[in-house]
Amino acid sequence: MSHCAAYPMKIIRNILAVILGFAVGSVVNMALVMLSPRVIPAPSGVDTSNAESLAAAIHLFEPKHFVFPFLAHALGTFAGALVAFRIAASHRTVFAFAIGTLFLAGGIAASFMIPAPTWFIVLDIVVAYLPMAWLATRVWR
Repeated sequence: MSHCAAYPMKIIRNILAVILGFAVGSVVNMALVMLSPRVIPAPSGVDTSNAESLAAAIHLFEPKHFVFPFLAHALGTFAGALVAFRIAASHRTVFAFAIGTLFLAGGIAASFMIPAPTWFIVLDIVVAYLPMAWLATRVWR
């Protein structure tokens, strides 16, 4: 295959890397979010699917209640970045970090919409996204 013929395939693979990376990362994130209350139940009487209930009761949450949200963000980003890194035809690290940046943007948006302690928001934004994308570029070279 000539260089000119291979170029469109690289573009397609790179686009696919972003789409599949985002999809896989989102599935991992949501699976952990859904598993969370089965492993660490919310405080009694709190409906975590209701924003008002969550906001009114956030003071009842202990650090253990933030383990799974952090894992969901970190492992979702890691999985998505790893998929993007493995699928991309060129600039693999760039695509892994693109996934990390995409999830970081979601994390920043969530920090404005979902009540959480400042320590969790800082930890989440600083550790769960770009460092996980970086780690994904290192584990499978």
